[in-house]
Parts: sequence; structure tokens; C-alpha cells
Amino acid sequence: MTMKEHEYSIEGMSCAHCVMSVRKSLEKIPGVKVTEVVIGRARLNLDETKVSEEDIERAINDAGYAVVHA
Repeated sequence: MTMKEHEYSIEGMSCAHCVMSVRKSLEKIPGVKVTEVVIGRARLNLDETKVSEEDIERAINDAGYAVVHA
């Protein structure tokens, strides 16, 4: 299994509760290893054969936040 690092900018996060909410949502996805979640950003290692960018965005949206697209 090859894991590839990805970083996501996230808007709407402002506190430790936000960080935990995003972390818990991402940790539920098979093929995702959360390496860091801080206010405004998440760093993940992804098994790209099991998880897509859309899966990540959906999990962040479900937690109540939005991915910032550059």
C-alpha cells in the first residue's frame, strides 16, 4: 500500500472543537491516515486506491467546513 501526503486548507475552523470535528470525520474514511489537523489546515496520508479527493471534501463538508481551492 502506497500512501501519498496531501494537505488541505479549510475555511470556517476557529477553535479546538473545530479541529476535533474535522479530525474525527476524516479518521472514519478507509485509506486515510490523519497526520495533523490544526485550525485552517489538515495534512493527511492517503491510499489513493481507496480514497478520492471527493471523499475528503465530503468528510470536511459533513463536519461543517469547506476546503479552500487555490
